[in-house]
Amino acid sequence: MASNHSVTIRGGEWYDHAEQHGGNAISFLQRHYNMSFPKAVQTLLGGDFRPAEIMPLQPKPFVLPKANSDMRRVFAYLSKTRGIDSKVISAFAHEKLLYEDAKYHNAVFVGIDESGVARHAHVRSTNSQGKTFRINIEGSDPQYSFHHIGTNGSLLVFEAPIDLLSHISLYPQNWQENSYVACCGTSIQPVLKTLEQMPQANTVLLCLDNDEAGQKANRRMAGQLEVEGLTVMTQIPKMKDWNDDLLTSQQHAVQLAGL
Repeated sequence: MASNHSVTIRGGEWYDHAEQHGGNAISFLQRHYNMSFPKAVQTLLGGDFRPAEIMPLQPKPFVLPKANSDMRRVFAYLSKTRGIDSKVISAFAHEKLLYEDAKYHNAVFVGIDESGVARHAHVRSTNSQGKTFRINIEGSDPQYSFHHIGTNGSLLVFEAPIDLLSHISLYPQNWQENSYVACCGTSIQPVLKTLEQMPQANTVLLCLDNDEAGQKANRRMAGQLEVEGLTVMTQIPKMKDWNDDLLTSQQHAVQLAGL
C-alpha cells in the first residue's frame, strides 16, 4: 500500500480520503491526469506514457455551489422526508451553514473555519427515490466539516449532517449550548479541529452509526481522545442511525395518537 497526501492506493484500487471517492486504475488516470479512456488503457498496457510527463497535482480551489434563491425543496426534504424539526433546519440555515444549491437543488452542509469563512461543503441529493448522491465538494478541508460550536464543554460527534440534525430533533432541550460535528465519514480530523475551537472542552459523546464501521470508528476515536485527557462516552442509535431513530419515534407517536 502506498499513500500520497490524502490518496491511498491498494492493489488496483485508489481512494481519496478528502473527497471520499475512489475507483480503479483507469479512473485514477482519467481523474488525476486528465486522460481519455483510450489513453488511460493504453498507458496501463505499456504505452508511451513516461513518468517524466507527470506534473505535480494541483488541488482545485474550494468553491461553494451557487445558492438557490430559496431552499423550499431542501426544507421540504429535511422536514417531511427526514422528519427533522423545522426550527432546527431554520437555525442552521440562518447561520448560512445549510442551503439549497441553484443547479441541482441539493442540500449543501457548510463547514466554516475560526473566522467564519467556508472551508468545507458536503452535498446531498434531496431525491427520495433512486440512488442517493452525496459528496464532499472538491477542495474541501476535511478538518472543517459541518459543525456547531456551543457554550459548554460537550461535543457530540456524528458521521453525517442529517444524523446530527436528527439527534438535535430527538433531544432539543438547550441544544445550542452543546457543540456538534458531523465528520462526513469516520475521520477524527473534524473532531480534533472542533475541540480546538471549543471553550473548555471536557467531554466527547460519540454518536456514530450502529453498524460495524461506525462502532469500529467509535472505539478508534475513543482511544485517541482519552489520551488527550477528555471524558469520552458513546451513545448508540437503536436503529442503524439517528435519522432512523427519529423517523421510528415519529411513527410510534402517530400510532399512539390514533389509538
